[in-house]
Amino acid sequence: MSHEFEMSLVGELSYFLGLQIRQMNDGIFITQAKYAKNLVKKFGLENAKHCDTPMSTTLKLSKDASGKSVEQTYQADPKESHLSSVKRIIRYVNGTSNYQIWYSFDTNASLVGFSDADWAGNCDDRKSTSGSCFFLGNNLVSWFCKKQNSISLSTAKAEYIAAGSGCTQLLWMKQMLVDYGFNQGTLTLFCDNISAINISKNPVQHSRTKHIDIRHHFIRELVENKCIVLEHIGTNDQLADLFTKPLDATRFKTLSRSIAICLVE
Repeated sequence: MSHEFEMSLVGELSYFLGLQIRQMNDGIFITQAKYAKNLVKKFGLENAKHCDTPMSTTLKLSKDASGKSVEQTYQADPKESHLSSVKRIIRYVNGTSNYQIWYSFDTNASLVGFSDADWAGNCDDRKSTSGSCFFLGNNLVSWFCKKQNSISLSTAKAEYIAAGSGCTQLLWMKQMLVDYGFNQGTLTLFCDNISAINISKNPVQHSRTKHIDIRHHFIRELVENKCIVLEHIGTNDQLADLFTKPLDATRFKTLSRSIAICLVE
């Protein structure tokens, strides 16, 4: 690389773009402890009680039109319920500021993804939330959480749309890996909805699926061409659950460990 770019040797990498990096013989730890602690300090919540999860499973956020308004510098018509939820997130960050994500050298270059959806989870417009995460070998390399653009009439449709977004990301990552000299075969996207998987394998349009926007049916072509295969995974093993809905403390911690987030003293 030094033949192509101007470079200087300044020692082992320990800090990059706000990320603190600790290199080991068998992998690296990455954390944002400094950023997290500064965030908590900025809002004066250093001594507040910690939370095990960033969001309560019993609370459904909405516009809360009848709620009491609070300071509106950063958001459109925020209410006390919204401020309380944000404070909970910061309290969670405070309790987990020393957590790190582990990237192991003992892995492979196989790219896989997990996709999930929270059907009609938005209380105001009943739109669903798509969530996906992607692994290169054992290591988490990409993830996203996004509200869907249209209202899904069924769980299957919400899951199918989420799978479509996951496939798009997988294809982009596959091409990027080719640029680095890593060729992928058939990619795997794990989904916990059998109906969505069956739709991807059935090329016949029928009354149950014709209402699904055609732009999402490119999944079928990917499956037919063996570019991507949708595999069923049990709900308990669906890692994308972390990015779609509030979870209880036990499941939240279990899935966090599964994506290699850990506390290192």
